[in-house]
Amino acid sequence: MDILYRHIKGDKVIWTIVLFLSLFSVLAVYSAINSLAYKYQHGNQIYYLVKHSLIIIVGLFLMYVIHRIKYSYFSRLSQIALFVSIPLLLLTLARGASLNEAARWLSIPGTGLTFQTSDFAKIALMSYLARILSKNQEKNYDLKETSLKIFLPVALVCGLILPANFSTCALLFTTSFIMMFVGRVKTKFLLTFVGMGLLGVLLIVLIGFTAPKVFPRFATWVKRIENFKDKDSKENFQADQAKIAIATGGITGKGPGKSTQRNMLPHPYSDFIFAFIIEEYGFIGGFLVVFLYLIFLFRGVRIATRSKKNFGSLLAFGLCFSLVFQAFINMAVATNLFPVTGQPLPLVSMGGTSIWFTSIAMGIILSVSTETESDIANEKV
Repeated sequence: MDILYRHIKGDKVIWTIVLFLSLFSVLAVYSAINSLAYKYQHGNQIYYLVKHSLIIIVGLFLMYVIHRIKYSYFSRLSQIALFVSIPLLLLTLARGASLNEAARWLSIPGTGLTFQTSDFAKIALMSYLARILSKNQEKNYDLKETSLKIFLPVALVCGLILPANFSTCALLFTTSFIMMFVGRVKTKFLLTFVGMGLLGVLLIVLIGFTAPKVFPRFATWVKRIENFKDKDSKENFQADQAKIAIATGGITGKGPGKSTQRNMLPHPYSDFIFAFIIEEYGFIGGFLVVFLYLIFLFRGVRIATRSKKNFGSLLAFGLCFSLVFQAFINMAVATNLFPVTGQPLPLVSMGGTSIWFTSIAMGIILSVSTETESDIANEKV
C-alpha cells in the first residue's frame, strides 16, 4: 500500500475508500450477475466479471489522470462543458436510446457503448456553479445577475433532464440549492429558486394529467409513488424482494456467492446492489458501505474547508455532496424508505460510463485536495 501511495497525490483516505468500494463492487457484481449471464451469455459469468473489472480499472486510471490536473483549469472548462451539455441533452431527448419510455442514453460511435448525458451535465453544472458562486462571493447579488448566471443554467439543465429522469433532476436541483446556500446566496434568492422549482413541478403535474402523451413517464412516476404508499400492492415486487434479501442476511450474511435472492431480485447488480450486499455480507457489510460513504463525506468537507480558494471549496463540496446524496438515495430505495428511482450506487453498482463519470468527479475532488495539501505544506515551510 505504501508503494501505491508514493505515486498518487491528494487525500489518501479517499483513495483507500475508492479501492475498498471498487473491491466491494467486483465481489458483489460477480456474485449477482448469475441470472444476467444465463440470459445473455449462456451462463458465462466471467464475461461480465472481466468487463466490469476493466471498466473499474479504466475509471481508476481516469481518476489518477484528473487528480494530476490543476483544479483551477476546470473553472474555464466548466463554461465549455455546460455549453456542450445543453445540445447533448436536447439530442438525447430527440434521438437517444430509450428504455421504458425514458430517453437517457447516447451511443458512442464505433464503440458499442452508451452514456447518460445527464452524468456529464451534472459535473458540468456543478463546476459552473462553483465558478460563478466563487466569483461573486464579494459582490451584492441582484435578481437579474442571479437569474441569468445561476437560475437559468440550472433551469435549463434540470428541465432537459426531467422528462426522462426525475430522480436525477431532483438530485441535481437539490445539490444546486445546497451549493447556493453554502455559496452565501441571499435568502430571498434561495426562496425564489425554491419557488421556481415548485412551479416547475406543478407545471409538470398539470401537463401530466391533462396531456399524458407529452410526458409519458409521468404515469410511471405516479404509479411508483402509489405503490410505495400501498405496501400490499402486488406491484411492489422489487421492494419486497429487496426486503427479503435484507431480512435473510442477518448480522454476518450468507457469505459471498451464497445469495438465494439474486435470481428473484430485479437488478441485484445495479439498482438494488445494496440489498444484495446485505444478504451476502450481512449487517456488517451494509454498515461498512454506509461508513465508507460517511467518511468520504467527512473528508470531502474537510478538503472544502481547508481549500484556500472559494472555487476549490465549492467544487469539492458540490461534487462530494452529490455523490454521497446519490449513494444514500440508492440505499434508501433498497431498504424501502424511498420509491424506486433507478439511481446507481456510486463506484459499486455495475455500469459503464456512469462509473467513469463518477471517477472523474472523484479525480476533481482529489485535485483540489492535492493543491490544498501543497499550499499547507508551503505555509509550514
